[in-house]
Amino acid sequence: MAVVDERRFRMTIMKHTILIVSAVLSLSGCGVYKPYSRPQVETDGLYRDVPTEDTVTMATLSWRELFTDPQLQTLVEEGLERNTDLRIARLRVEEAEAVLKNARLSYLPSVSLNPEGGIGRYDGVTTKTYNLGASAVWEIDIFGKVTNAKRGARAALESSRAYEQAVQTRLVATVANSYYTLLMLDRQLAVNERTLATWEKSVKVLEALKQAGKSNDAAVLQARANRMALESSVLALRRSIHETENALSVLLAMSPAAIERGTLNGQRFPEEVSVGVPLQLLANRPDVRQAEYNLAQAFYAVNAARAAFYPSLTLSGSLGWTNNGGAVTNPAAWLANAVGSLVQPLFNRGTNRANLKIAKARQEEAVLLFRQSLLDAGKEVNNALTAWQTARQQVEIAGSQITVLREAVRKTELLMRHSPTNYLEVLTAQQSLLAAEQAEAQARFAEIQGVIDLYHALGGGM
Repeated sequence: MAVVDERRFRMTIMKHTILIVSAVLSLSGCGVYKPYSRPQVETDGLYRDVPTEDTVTMATLSWRELFTDPQLQTLVEEGLERNTDLRIARLRVEEAEAVLKNARLSYLPSVSLNPEGGIGRYDGVTTKTYNLGASAVWEIDIFGKVTNAKRGARAALESSRAYEQAVQTRLVATVANSYYTLLMLDRQLAVNERTLATWEKSVKVLEALKQAGKSNDAAVLQARANRMALESSVLALRRSIHETENALSVLLAMSPAAIERGTLNGQRFPEEVSVGVPLQLLANRPDVRQAEYNLAQAFYAVNAARAAFYPSLTLSGSLGWTNNGGAVTNPAAWLANAVGSLVQPLFNRGTNRANLKIAKARQEEAVLLFRQSLLDAGKEVNNALTAWQTARQQVEIAGSQITVLREAVRKTELLMRHSPTNYLEVLTAQQSLLAAEQAEAQARFAEIQGVIDLYHALGGGM
């Protein structure tokens, strides 16, 4: 009888072994252990009308090399240290690191201590019981559940790191944009104040000409209306400067305050910019990398959903020291046991199929989002490059226009002194010059914005 039982036991072990081997072999074919690989993406043609042979890109420049204004650099450093969104992103990285560490520990057995003790009295006899022991449970990862969980946690960590870099790059670009906005507003305010002074002088001159019979009420009233419009414009610019300073202060996690800054004319940037090849966006753009790591997470989620169809193999055991029954006279002794279990899901196959279908749908969604993020990145590079090129041309045109208008003002003033040229002609020439200076300031700011947008669109160096 004992021989028969032993044979049955051996046959059972053999069957389970064959089952496990067959399952492992089948797993290699269904992709449970398959690592993530990037799907096919098209990068050719992402840059429109841009030579893509040169691999040098502005993204390799540090923000300190690009934004050389010392006061701006101080503001950026404060933002990198204090900005709330960036600090939250760093905390998310720490959370992801802890999750990955926990996933790695899943490969090790789970060990727990479970001491027990008791005392009782029955029929005049005192009994004491105790059990000093430890137990361990270990799931053998032959079906890829733990492996896929670890790989998914690794992808989640890299995704959180990419998100942190995206927040950091966006923060640098936003601080720089706000700073240069202040410089542009300062320039516009200075031009408007000069224009206002010109109109105040014009009103006085026209009133004098009216007294001399060389002007009329209509001209005087029009000049006064123009002066009042300039006064309103100056007030609006001062309000914009105040609001921009407040917004920049909040971005730096500080109370609203005045911002120390330089001048728009004192800013220097590279004469030429390079965008590199489109393929570099996959490595440089943090949002593109984040989208790909999200795709990797979805991929391993599909693997995990497939692994749920297969049994789980668990080994457990305990080792302890006990008094073997509890009588005070009984000697203590060692107690040990070991159990192996193979659990095959039977009644939740429908749930597993639904979970697999959901995981596959989310993977397809992640693929689409990844490819769309690359298209969006290419669009942003194209738009920023076009804006920069256009603004540079506008700056050159505005500079030439200012030179011409200054000469026109000079000659008109000379004509007024030596000929019957009307003062209104001089006024018109001066207003045209001031308007050109305003346009030049706006074009210069647009050029700087193009550089900032390119820095951000290409992934920005740290």
